[in-house]
Amino acid sequence: MSDEKDYRETVFLPKTDFPMKAGLAQKEPAILERWAKIGLYRKLREARAGRETFLLHDGPPYANGDIHMGHAMNKILKDIVVRSQTLLGKDAPYVPGWDCHGLPIEWKVEEAYRAKKLNKDEVDPVAFRAECRAYAEKWVAVQRGQFERLGVMGDWDTPYLTMNYQSEAIIAGELLKFAESGQLYRGAKPVMWSPVEKTALAEAEVEYEDVVSTQIDVSFEIVEAPNAPELVGAHAVIWTTTPWTIPVNQALAYGPDLDYVAYKGRQLALIDKSLPANTGNLKTVWEGTVIVAAELFDRGQPGDFRGRTSFTPDETPFKPVWRGKGSDLAGAVARHPMHHLGGFFAKPRPFLPGDFVTTDTGTGLVHMAPDHGEDDFLLCKAHGIDPVFAVDGAGMYRADWLWLGGQGSVINKKFVASDGPICTDLREAGALLAATDDFAHSYPHSWRSKAKIIFRATPQWFIPMDGAQKPSPLQGRGLGEGGSPHATPIGDMPLSPEGERESNGATLRGIALDAIETTRWVPERSINRIRSMVEGRPDWVISRQRAWGVPIALYVNRATGDYLRDPEVNARILQAFTNGGADAWFQADHQALLGERYDLADYEVITDILDVWFDSGSTHAFVVEARYGEDVRADLYLEGSDQHRGWFQSSLLESCGTRGRAPYGAVLTHGFALDGNGRKMSKSLGNVVDPLKIIGESGADILRLWVAQTDYFEDVRIGKEVLAGTGDTYRKLRNTFRYLLGALDGFEEAEKLPVGEMPELERYVLARLAELDAELRAAAEAFEFNRYSRALTDFANEDLSAFFFDIRKDCLYCDAATDSKRRAYRTVLDTLFHALVRYAAPILSFTAEEVWQARFPSEDGSVHLLDWPVLPEGAITTGDWTAIRALRQTVTEAIEPYRREKTIRSSLEAEVTVPDLPASGDELAELFIVSKVEQGDSVTVTPTERHKCGRCWRHLPEVAEDGLLCDRCAEVVG
Repeated sequence: MSDEKDYRETVFLPKTDFPMKAGLAQKEPAILERWAKIGLYRKLREARAGRETFLLHDGPPYANGDIHMGHAMNKILKDIVVRSQTLLGKDAPYVPGWDCHGLPIEWKVEEAYRAKKLNKDEVDPVAFRAECRAYAEKWVAVQRGQFERLGVMGDWDTPYLTMNYQSEAIIAGELLKFAESGQLYRGAKPVMWSPVEKTALAEAEVEYEDVVSTQIDVSFEIVEAPNAPELVGAHAVIWTTTPWTIPVNQALAYGPDLDYVAYKGRQLALIDKSLPANTGNLKTVWEGTVIVAAELFDRGQPGDFRGRTSFTPDETPFKPVWRGKGSDLAGAVARHPMHHLGGFFAKPRPFLPGDFVTTDTGTGLVHMAPDHGEDDFLLCKAHGIDPVFAVDGAGMYRADWLWLGGQGSVINKKFVASDGPICTDLREAGALLAATDDFAHSYPHSWRSKAKIIFRATPQWFIPMDGAQKPSPLQGRGLGEGGSPHATPIGDMPLSPEGERESNGATLRGIALDAIETTRWVPERSINRIRSMVEGRPDWVISRQRAWGVPIALYVNRATGDYLRDPEVNARILQAFTNGGADAWFQADHQALLGERYDLADYEVITDILDVWFDSGSTHAFVVEARYGEDVRADLYLEGSDQHRGWFQSSLLESCGTRGRAPYGAVLTHGFALDGNGRKMSKSLGNVVDPLKIIGESGADILRLWVAQTDYFEDVRIGKEVLAGTGDTYRKLRNTFRYLLGALDGFEEAEKLPVGEMPELERYVLARLAELDAELRAAAEAFEFNRYSRALTDFANEDLSAFFFDIRKDCLYCDAATDSKRRAYRTVLDTLFHALVRYAAPILSFTAEEVWQARFPSEDGSVHLLDWPVLPEGAITTGDWTAIRALRQTVTEAIEPYRREKTIRSSLEAEVTVPDLPASGDELAELFIVSKVEQGDSVTVTPTERHKCGRCWRHLPEVAEDGLLCDRCAEVVG
């Protein structure tokens, strides 16, 4: 046995200063500063000038509070899309923006007033708007820094804001396009109204919560019944869960084809509730004839009519005094329970046929309050019955209303309770058959104030979905001046200024549905959601009775109710907006804007503001078209699934109404971020995962990788366990880059070897890289970054770390620097480095920059300025590498028990037999990292008797004693 020498100095070990410990939280801010210093975004625009463009239009987040996980997920996903399209060689600018108008900001400013016991309505509107603008500016600045910290690259120096003067001018201009083309009307309809916030709400501003309401059964005495005169004096019974609508009842609805019955009897109540119900313990509290749907009279359940009212017919078994169809009630008239008050309540209440009346619950008769229900409004309108506008903006009956005027808010539980004033008065009038405070159901609430909303008929401005509207004076008490809807096909109205829509009779709904079909929806199934929403949506209510926003800049003729459509006046309005923003409307010389042709005294100046969804729905006009050209539209809109009823839809309708097409070519929808247990994040539950905290502790790249790894087309989870898995994935990728940097230490162009001169293994890896390249391209174009990141990490872990790197470490460490196999290996490593660092850059934007600068340090260079890698050609393999890798795995598993028992300490000490040899024994020994491979009946493992080379530690036949050198190592060390 010879004395063993130390050959460590002769081995070429990887060498790099790139640390395994990432320290992202500390490094990333410095990388951001460097990007800002070199003007990376500007450099990219210069480098990509003239290339094919890709425009992702940013949906504006609301400038109100710190970002949450939903913000982070959305912005990171957008950045990954933009960076990947940039990497593919396109010019992909990204202009971030903010939604700055509307109730959330106004509400916050009002809170400050309320805290000081001040009344916002007494403040000058321009001064109040200035405070709202300052509040928005504050949060724009805060959120901008937070978004940038995520590594989101864009035009942060000139983002778009809906409150910029130019934006406000273009928003107003888009409104005037609707007005000039006749696609605008003012009418009275029930809209979702917040009594707390005193404004109409859009559907996207409403959420549903489970509540318990008061349910009542109320009788209406029939005074006329031409088709069933025997019903005169009987009582039609209605059931409702909104008792507060009874004071504005104007009719009763029946189902024409439903079966109805009338029973004569009495309503019984317990004298002593502590005693059982028997003849001596019951008293009659109401007596008469009731009419209800036959199916709902007695189902033998507590919730049916008899169960609710304890009504008992005179005859047993039950025998109706009348039976008929709903159509027999045509022409019948009832009187309101409070008819004795006179005036409005003394008017007859007609029976009207309603296709919407069902026998699911209630009595089969529905009381109609056209002020407070869509079906009610449409049915009453068809029969000449107008709303009466009894409930004001605060949810109280007008002070001059005969019954309950000014007494309380209709959403106050005590006001509508079974012992509240409404039920008390009905009970005293002998019309209340039942009232209980126990009906559980879902009810709409304002997502902002969390208070209940109501449906309330108010004068509002609408964009019609199914026809243009010609304004004419509104009818109805208290409505004031304006225009009621009279439908005219859009095809009969004037062309929009662009002249793009042909006069083909299409409606806005039809145009939008056509545009949906020609848009790419990702995932494909999301088309069903947007299509169903547009198919069923009502006319778009675009007015709000607030202060902070873009005003509906119209003049309405006081005599005719028509709004002024004069291009010269509109031009002056828009110039005023351009010069002074929307504030100009509130401090304008309106006579000067009207000009000499019109007298201001003849016109009403509209001061309602636009729905903020109209603001954001117009962003394609003042961002995409204003920056990139009038005929340009975005390639992609990308937001959460809730935006099918929000921004995706408002943008679609706005663009279809003014341009006859969608504003986007494709729409990507992602799910919501949930906690680690799949629950919605909530402060009350204490399960909120703060993206800013994750960035501060682990770095933005961990969050970015998490987003890329998720199946974001569905709702996704995030928590400690999920992030721990993301951290493991990140460390493996980082280790791959660290190995590449170390293994390529000192690599120069002269060392490269042509593909044709490379060993089979190197050519196989290059072929696998080409397959990966194609997969990543396809995934990027499909916006499937879960697939993208999985393919990238699997390749790094399975093809490289566990296979290629493992096999070739002997070659790297021990072959001569000039050896062709080592040169081939390092050439492939160089190719891998250039490819992988680019592939990773859209996701791991900070780490990829750190890796690139570690090898190619530059004052003004960046990995993000690079294009998609161009791979070497000719990587053709002849071996069956699928079989070889499968056999290698089998051999590795067969060796493992020997390693655990320490019979074999290293696979190099093993000799194996395998049933088939897909390559020569020497080649397989190198691939399997064993001493020897021979053919045998099965896979077997035995310890080798060969001696170990003192330098490469391989067990080879030419090594006479442990510690001596093999022929290869002897030649290398001389």
